[in-house]
Amino acid sequence: MLAEALHAAGPGEIPVVVAMLSGEVRQGRIGIGFAALRTVSGTPSSPEASLRVADVDATLERVSTLSGPGSGAERLGLLEELLAAATEEEQRFLMSVLAGDLRQGALEGVLIEAAAVAAGVSGDLVRRAVMLSGDLGAVCEAALSGGAEALSGIRLELFRPVQPMLAQSATSAAGAVAATGRASIEAKLDGARIQVHHRTGEVRVFSRSLRDVTEAVPEVVEAVGEFADAAMVLDGEVLSFGDDGRPLPFQVTMSRFGRRLDVDEMRARIPLVPVFFDCLHHAGEDLVDRPLLERSAVLEACVPGEFLVEGIVTDDPASAGEFLDAVLEEGHEGVVVKALDTPYEAGRRGAAWLKVKPAHTLDLVVLAAEWGSGRRRGFLSNLHLGAFDPATGGFVMLGKTFKGLTDEMLARQTERLLELEERRDDWVVHVRPELVVEVAIDGVQASSRYPAGMALRFARVKGYRDDKRPEEADTVATVRAIHEGGAG
Repeated sequence: MLAEALHAAGPGEIPVVVAMLSGEVRQGRIGIGFAALRTVSGTPSSPEASLRVADVDATLERVSTLSGPGSGAERLGLLEELLAAATEEEQRFLMSVLAGDLRQGALEGVLIEAAAVAAGVSGDLVRRAVMLSGDLGAVCEAALSGGAEALSGIRLELFRPVQPMLAQSATSAAGAVAATGRASIEAKLDGARIQVHHRTGEVRVFSRSLRDVTEAVPEVVEAVGEFADAAMVLDGEVLSFGDDGRPLPFQVTMSRFGRRLDVDEMRARIPLVPVFFDCLHHAGEDLVDRPLLERSAVLEACVPGEFLVEGIVTDDPASAGEFLDAVLEEGHEGVVVKALDTPYEAGRRGAAWLKVKPAHTLDLVVLAAEWGSGRRRGFLSNLHLGAFDPATGGFVMLGKTFKGLTDEMLARQTERLLELEERRDDWVVHVRPELVVEVAIDGVQASSRYPAGMALRFARVKGYRDDKRPEEADTVATVRAIHEGGAG
């Protein structure tokens, strides 16, 4: 069905169609919030279908460029005109896209396969092009207009970030090594993911979500500027360390990493240190298709040891376990076990990288929150937590928690959740599923109370993951694997 929709798109419409099918608009944020949508929600619909994709995109483009006095009213007027020209079914679709709650399952991975079907090319070729370009809409357009030849011509481009490769979970270091064979076993850092691009004195730093954060991390710019002697793209993390040399908690690092104001003052209080574990490009050569063993050799040759992740190469389960114990003693989260013969699979959570963390943590999405009482009166406190379900594009509730929340987090989450409010009853505010929170758990137990038949045991909040989109949260399958593995 998605392939047919791509085929039906007119000239120049494919990027727009791809964005809308995945629940977004091509322009990104266009200044239309939930309050504005509520205002225009009663607009009478058109009895006949007349809207074209290009018409909708043109209106949204105008809306996105409005600013200054009177822009709010003009924005509402354009939105009302658009909805008045839409049928009732089209209105529902457009409102869902603009509200960010179109949960129809057409995620990036599904659209990649649809583009492959529509263009008659392999899914791997489309996936690789998306990885290198970071633009699914443009890749789909290239696939349908130029086929395999056009896709093969897409290369990594300096200062255009690529999606990071991700890791699946494993229950033990020994089990992970058994699955991968001889592997690079590296410390799992509890920092903020970065991707650094360098060329002839210019350094730019991108976040996990591909935002340019160069101004916020001058330490990274300075460090790479000193040692880099060729064009390169490095994958790594930034961490902050205490006076004792141990890594500080993720939330401390993020309190600095996310700041663009008072950077010098924050740098003096919480300096950041870059640590790199992969090299995607060096001296004019793309390395993403090369095996990890070769990429690691290039990395070690061009990055000083003080900025390299700690690790070993082994196929011995006992050695893997000993290394895990050592990095835990140093204050790190665990290890990542990486198969040596695999390419860099950007944007994929494949089995080539396996993370092992003895303390179970999950990244879950906030679905609702309950008003607190006593000291927490006036704040949204008890969080309703859900795991991502790739089959539906929705989220499945697994439990609640108010443990681990500091006063600062309570104030912050109350403000943010009220911005995301969809509806409420006497004590619960239901919100759009956009905020990702990291929780520690003692395990997962069987429960008839929740739809998936599972519930979190003793969940407590570690912090918000502003660097993650909701669809990057842990899946129901991940939670079920913890449950079936005897963690609860």
